Amino acid sequence: MSRITMFDSPLFLGFEHFERTLDRIAKTSAEGYPPYNIEQIGEDRLRITLAVAGFSEEELTVQRDGNQLVVAGRRLDRKDDERIFLHRGIASRQFQRSFLLAEGIDIESASLENGLLNVDLRQPLPQSRVQTIKIDSGKNKAIQGRTLDVDPNEGAE
Repeated sequence: MSRITMFDSPLFLGFEHFERTLDRIAKTSAEGYPPYNIEQIGEDRLRITLAVAGFSEEELTVQRDGNQLVVAGRRLDRKDDERIFLHRGIASRQFQRSFLLAEGIDIESASLENGLLNVDLRQPLPQSRVQTIKIDSGKNKAIQGRTLDVDPNEGAE
């Protein structure tokens, strides 16, 4: 059974990677932990903020893998095994959250403050690009591809 997507139109040439990207986003959007915000903090700057309460700086990693930003949290010690919880509402499980980055986005920095991990990104401003294409007439194109035998004496009377 074939699947129909919005990129099946013959008008969309070379957009297969967008379709794969959308599929990947749909699969990861079901993940809910840790919660995060994405905000615009300048004309060309973005910030991803993840709620990582209980994780220390040493237990968090922020990596770029191709066009993906991968944030992971891994607990180093398990002191919780000795504690008896009557209610446990603060999650302390390991996690990995991925964000797909557009071409040209740079990761500037990451900082941890008050249980929030901030990852700052810079997105270059789009530049308009206009290209004028020369139009060749059918006559010129046909002549360029073959050699013409011309008699220099023809028409000289």
